[in-house]
Amino acid sequence: MSNGFIISAYILSSILFILSLGGLSNQETARRGNIYGIIGMAIAIVATLMSDEVGNYALIIIPMLIGGAVGAYFASRVEMTAMPELVAILHSFVGLAAVLVGFATYVDPDIHFAGVEKTIHDVEIYLGILIGAVTFTGSVIAFGKLRGTIGSKPLTLPGRHWINLGILILCIFLGKVFINTDSIAGGMAPLLIMTLLAFAFGVHMVMAIGGADMPVVISMLNSYSGWAAAATGFMLSNDLLIVVGALVGSSGAILSYIMCRAMNRKFVSVIMGGFGSTSSVAGSGNEAQGEVVPISAEDTAELLGDIDSLVIVPGYGMAVAHAQHPVSELTRKLRDKGVKVLFAIHPVAGRMPGHMNVLLAEAKVPYDIVLEMDEINDDFPQTDAVMVIGANDIVNPSAIDEPDSPIAGMPVLEVWNARTVIVMKRSMASGYAGVENPLFYKENTRMLFGDAKESMETIISNL
Repeated sequence: MSNGFIISAYILSSILFILSLGGLSNQETARRGNIYGIIGMAIAIVATLMSDEVGNYALIIIPMLIGGAVGAYFASRVEMTAMPELVAILHSFVGLAAVLVGFATYVDPDIHFAGVEKTIHDVEIYLGILIGAVTFTGSVIAFGKLRGTIGSKPLTLPGRHWINLGILILCIFLGKVFINTDSIAGGMAPLLIMTLLAFAFGVHMVMAIGGADMPVVISMLNSYSGWAAAATGFMLSNDLLIVVGALVGSSGAILSYIMCRAMNRKFVSVIMGGFGSTSSVAGSGNEAQGEVVPISAEDTAELLGDIDSLVIVPGYGMAVAHAQHPVSELTRKLRDKGVKVLFAIHPVAGRMPGHMNVLLAEAKVPYDIVLEMDEINDDFPQTDAVMVIGANDIVNPSAIDEPDSPIAGMPVLEVWNARTVIVMKRSMASGYAGVENPLFYKENTRMLFGDAKESMETIISNL
């Protein structure tokens, strides 16, 4: 097939990918954005397969069929609560692919460069493997933390910042040695050592980040995987891979910035160690601050039957309990009775950016009543009741009232300003940040203990 046709197909795919990102930025257009992305990828794959540089189709199509079948199997069975760790492990595949492509390109006997071209090509290989290795092991550790096989508490080794600095300096030195080496055999040693150091750095970096910062880690690794893909595109001289990698890398970086701003955190402080890496006994809310007032599901139903406005704040506990569908049914029943129902979404609710939005969309909650934190915080003083379903840190007043708290300065949903607050939790356990929540002890707060789905079904039946 002519090179011009392939370039045209790549341009069309790039446009569709841009439209896909634009669509995914809004709930109403997210489905259309996904369709654009699917079509764009299909065009890219077909155009690449029809290239004159592709010869042995069996070696390509058979792995594609196997990988597609495995992907379809897991995608059809994964639960929404497991979506964050699925995203994390998929990022690791991108990083590993960049590492393998980098080594394969380096030892390819058909590639011959000299002078400046060789230097540029070697830099592309070195950076691609470096970024890919960090992305691979970092994503695997993030997967383990999200899945619970690795503790969410940050690992703070003595002198860990010096360790990271030492790895960085060594990688720069090895890069210089690698670029100045003329033979493949001579360059393989520094390349392998750098790869091992990058693997270690990825592990150490994410292990030092606490569970409360996991949403930022997910978006950060998403950005890394994009830059790894872009580096792979440079190695393979594939323009579309460069464009797609740059889109993913830049969008992931922007999302990381948004997440950090939502938590009043700096990106550098996140990768240097997450929430919970320091503790403060005084002022951190670690001691009980009053008595908890419990409430039953039946009494909650009676309370909801006598209000004019309700704000629902979903958290990861709602996802774990699979309570989004009963929550949607409750919303419909209350709205039919004339109650104004809104949803308040914190940018870092759940374990992945947009996690709560996807759950509510799955349960067919109307998009126009799902509001972001900045849109709804001023409405709480005029709200009759707030239901907090499985959320903790994002509604913790310590972020505002206690300057010594580990989450001090983090913007939160100020639900305590409502007339009544009902908190649905299984227990009094703290959130990812490991900080006690004074909200539970406020006079206008009622604690509804138990499984969120069962409690919600009881409320609906008694409403």
